[in-house]
Amino acid sequence: MLLLLSPINDLTGGHSWSQIFTGETITLRCEIQGGEGKVWKYEWTAPNTNSPPTSSEYRISRVSVSHSGDYRCRGSSDYLLTGWSDAFRLTVSFPSKPTVTLQPSWTQIYSGETVTVRCEIQGGEGAQWTYEWRAAKLNTPPTSNEYRIIRATESDSGGYSCRGRRDYFFSEWSDIITLTVSYKPKAKLRADNTAVPVGGSVTLTCSVNPSSSSGWKYYWYRDEKSSEALTTQDAVFHSNGQISVSQEGLYRCRGGRGNPVYYTEDSQSVRIGKTVTASNRPVVTLYPNWSEIYRGETITVRCEIHGGDTEWDYEWETNSRIKAPNQNEYRIRSASSSNSGNYRCKGRMKSSQHKTTEWSDSVTLTVSDNVHSAASLTVSPDRVQHFTSDSVSLTCEGNFTEWRVRKFSEDGRLYSDCRRMTGSTCNINTSKSDTAVYWCESGSGEFSSAVNITVQNDGNGPILVSPVHPVTEGASVSLSCSLRTQKYFPMELKISAVSKSDEGFYKCQYSGRESAQSWMSMNSSRTPCAANVYFCLRIYFFHQ
Repeated sequence: MLLLLSPINDLTGGHSWSQIFTGETITLRCEIQGGEGKVWKYEWTAPNTNSPPTSSEYRISRVSVSHSGDYRCRGSSDYLLTGWSDAFRLTVSFPSKPTVTLQPSWTQIYSGETVTVRCEIQGGEGAQWTYEWRAAKLNTPPTSNEYRIIRATESDSGGYSCRGRRDYFFSEWSDIITLTVSYKPKAKLRADNTAVPVGGSVTLTCSVNPSSSSGWKYYWYRDEKSSEALTTQDAVFHSNGQISVSQEGLYRCRGGRGNPVYYTEDSQSVRIGKTVTASNRPVVTLYPNWSEIYRGETITVRCEIHGGDTEWDYEWETNSRIKAPNQNEYRIRSASSSNSGNYRCKGRMKSSQHKTTEWSDSVTLTVSDNVHSAASLTVSPDRVQHFTSDSVSLTCEGNFTEWRVRKFSEDGRLYSDCRRMTGSTCNINTSKSDTAVYWCESGSGEFSSAVNITVQNDGNGPILVSPVHPVTEGASVSLSCSLRTQKYFPMELKISAVSKSDEGFYKCQYSGRESAQSWMSMNSSRTPCAANVYFCLRIYFFHQ
């Protein structure tokens, strides 16, 4: 006798499954071959059962994971007892939730492309599934695990989900995957320049919008009728859809992806020309002409192109940390160390963007944090404003033996020496003509800081008593009025801790008469006369 144990699906009797899912129904059948004509009783060994059946069939309704295990049977008739059958191992598992995937894996596609929507049930391999689909456009949904969309249209946009069915058992519905089908896109071409510089190249960039779409390769063409894409002999190819070209021509591009390749529409064409160098060569100048300035100062870097009435656009190149604008002047206000560097420029004709000048020579600008002067000037009495016929002394100090006090007057005249110089001191009996800017100069050419002296011509008017030198930040200072006949007034302006906001012009008033105005500055500001005294003087009288 041969004892066989075989499973059959209870409802159809036609499937032999060792892998089933929770909730399904299965029947195991014990067959004794060669035992026909006898009346058999059956005995079963099975997991998770207290009262196994005695018939040849063992039916399990709505199986659970606990029914997994080995099943055996044997038969008995009168005094005859068979041996145990071979074990049949039953595996019961929870059904996996299906997953919808796209091949290629692009959720953004374009009209005319082909995509395959696929339903996958992990752990259900080998099972005989049929599939149900929920889709945006499916009049007759397929029953297979793949749904192929050929030459997609916008009506194919929408959500797709699926589930598996095995006889009367259904899996869960998958999560929805959304497919978007848009009109055929047009590539976009961008050039960083439309003129190839002498000995150089121009970078072209091709892209496809929206940027969320992926998988694109880019194809480049030159001249309107050319259908042959550029190769590495025609251009240098970079990543991210960029190429560098050095030849003139009309360039366009398009994107392509997939197999067979799906192409976008061609981009707009961009004409690339050669740069023609103009004979004019620009010059970079600094105004004022200081190659070294100090933190907080203002200076203008200027690009000058001489000759003719041509209108120019300007391009700057600098290794400073702040990029210069494309104008002929670059005004640096409140300079810092980030403005230090080399500056050069070139011009591009407005009437012909392909025609440019050569680059100018570079000019180096250095921005320092501090200014150090080897010479100094003291004024007695220590104030800016004085009456006529006052005795004022200006004394030069420093490690030098030869000194002279220089003067730049209101009428723009430069005086090289003091009329009454005793050693290092210049003595002045003031008159209106002594209103000027004064500084010390050593025999070796060292400059002190400059000071302003203002002589009041109105014998009855007041003068402002203010410090002749810049004031240290945080120090206290007093400003007051004075008359020729009355030196001190109870009216006084006291600043207990000077700050940058206190810097500016001050004047005083008495009995309807006003003093001249004088500038009070902070000593954190560099006195520009230490580098270029003549420019300082022009600025001073301009502000007066």
